[in-house]
Amino acid sequence: MNYINNASLLKRQLTVRFARLMFAGNLKERIDYLPMQQAPRDVAAVRCCVHHDRAVIRYRLIALLGFAIENEKPEDEARSLSSFVEEAETSGESRLAGSVLTVIDEACTACIRANYRVTNVCRGCVARPCMMNCPKNCISFANGQAHIDEKTCISCGICAKVCPYHSIVYQPIPCEEACPVDAVTQDARGKQDIDAQKCINCGKCLQACPFGAIMERSEIFEILRAITNPAEPTVALIAPSIIGQFNTSLGKLVTALRRLGFDHVAEVAWGADLAAEKETAELIERLEHGQTCMTSSCCPAYVEAVDKHIQQLKPLVSDTLSPMQYTGEWAGRQWPGARRIFIGPCIAKRAEARLSPHIENTLTYEELGSFFIAAGVDVTECEESVADLEASSVGRKFAVSGGVSAAIVGAADASGHTVNEKVINGLDTRSLATLKALEKIVKPGTFVEVMSCEGGCINGPGVISNPVVARRFLEKMLEEKKP
Repeated sequence: MNYINNASLLKRQLTVRFARLMFAGNLKERIDYLPMQQAPRDVAAVRCCVHHDRAVIRYRLIALLGFAIENEKPEDEARSLSSFVEEAETSGESRLAGSVLTVIDEACTACIRANYRVTNVCRGCVARPCMMNCPKNCISFANGQAHIDEKTCISCGICAKVCPYHSIVYQPIPCEEACPVDAVTQDARGKQDIDAQKCINCGKCLQACPFGAIMERSEIFEILRAITNPAEPTVALIAPSIIGQFNTSLGKLVTALRRLGFDHVAEVAWGADLAAEKETAELIERLEHGQTCMTSSCCPAYVEAVDKHIQQLKPLVSDTLSPMQYTGEWAGRQWPGARRIFIGPCIAKRAEARLSPHIENTLTYEELGSFFIAAGVDVTECEESVADLEASSVGRKFAVSGGVSAAIVGAADASGHTVNEKVINGLDTRSLATLKALEKIVKPGTFVEVMSCEGGCINGPGVISNPVVARRFLEKMLEEKKP
């Protein structure tokens, strides 16, 4: 579940300021003032002092320009932000290579390693079951309360289980706890690192960090340059989950995108229709050749999880391209030379797009919402218009968990084939264990839909609407569209 929080609001505010300067054409001249504008002296500091707040904002702006904070050299600390803008202008998109996520050390608070903490609820009881049952003898009593030695604690949790007052609580490191593949770890300084060899770009750590220390390396610099340049044609490829994000109709969103500067708008749900057709044919062919089951391939975080952590599952993953790629391929034929920009809720799509010849850039709904505010476009006040490429309700259902499998099962049934379905609703340690034993637990003739985000794409790391509200909005629209 995505909840609104101050860290995400501050990030959106900064993106709005950044976009306003891009629309005004004076980013290079004004970007060095943004940390002072975002964290003025006369407003209470969020961290220890206004200077710390401004240092974090500076690094956020560097990430918004697409740079990896991990690549910072000692001399970069003295560089102006305008010099990073100049580098972004001259270096092209080569700087975007590498990991999609980056960690801002200045924002990371180096969470305490020990996961169990004694609260002031402790009564210093005579029984002392926490101390008596600790396998490492790391609990002692002083001043009438228990104390845990963090250096020797192994976070087994026995003390919390036996405490009669429940005064010992589990205190996780949020980003590590959220990561389903153990890609986030602490370095020698206690700061978090993301192991690119393990990371599947699901964005769960980004959502979980309460200090906003993890950011995606944005592509908004390239996108804003393109949509403000009349000489460069652009295509907005909008994911099915966009319905419900801005509390308005799809037709008004299409108009709003054109007002921003996009020349063409295409529904990626059209690609979902095509993917469902191709995936059904592929599934039937595989089953006829004796394969037990086949899994979906439209979620890039899941595909990366297979590539990096469950390689034995690779033969079961569909070879069908994602809806994004099919739509991008169509747009490339329709408007040769146009910059194709995928707009969706997903961080992992950035990694997929960088390997695809059919997509130039990706944009999240968070970033798109900031564009609308910066450009003064009120989506709800826009008139209705039609996208250049529309889709059916089948493709639009790909936005929610179960939508892909429903499309495949329905298409298979229409062709006279009976297919079972299984839905993996969100990736975590438990669902990854299920996937590793998949062939042993599913019935023969099963299509397995796998989504990294619980609830589907409407709960992605780049959404701005409550997933429950977004799902209701989508279902209502699909109901109204029924013939």
